[in-house]
Amino acid sequence: MRQKKVRFIPAEELKSTFDVFGHFYSAEVAPKRIIECRSVLEIVASDHAPKKVAMLSDRKPDAIFVMMNPGSSRPLTEVHNRIHAKAIHELPISLVPTKPDTTQYQVMRLMHYCQWRHVRVLNLSDLRCSKSGEFFRQFEELEVELLFDAHSVFSDRRKAELALKLTKAVPVIRAWGVSPHLDPLINRCLPRLPNTEAIQGLMKDGSPNKYLHPLPSLQSQKVEWVNRMVEQCRS
Repeated sequence: MRQKKVRFIPAEELKSTFDVFGHFYSAEVAPKRIIECRSVLEIVASDHAPKKVAMLSDRKPDAIFVMMNPGSSRPLTEVHNRIHAKAIHELPISLVPTKPDTTQYQVMRLMHYCQWRHVRVLNLSDLRCSKSGEFFRQFEELEVELLFDAHSVFSDRRKAELALKLTKAVPVIRAWGVSPHLDPLINRCLPRLPNTEAIQGLMKDGSPNKYLHPLPSLQSQKVEWVNRMVEQCRS
């Protein structure tokens, strides 16, 4: 029997319920070429947040999301994490308060109905870019022209870092979108994900590796994504 549709919780209500923290950094990939990045995001119920934010990195989350890239996410405080690209894997995690974007509100809605208090968000790429077309251009340039793939936490150079973030025995939700431009990043990511039947996301019909992004263009589709994911979580 199909479950009743859930209420679509307004963003203002979610802001008072959840806190968001991210690790931001700037990487020099070539002389005078700096890329702005975010490697991880921690979304936590306000009454569950530790006094020392750094402790979130050591906690086992209720679920882990893997999405495309950080989009328009930005820190709410000044950050001075600048590093040479070859040393990205050596950069310690320093979480700061983060301004949530509309995609993260979708995650919070799912957290509410699944009674999750802590979700970790990883991305196929750390590149902060709100326009998907520009993001595709940037990561292809990095990989093809500069032979640099460590903008992704799923690259070989960042195995140790990924092992700390991709906690075992935790549901992993794939939500990176359906663009064919993502194929190189998806193919790098998939072998790193745990082989589990736990919640996996909403696969695009006819595709073996494309999963619907939480923030489609139409409002009706946003509501549908939340409802279908809640149904999947409860099944």
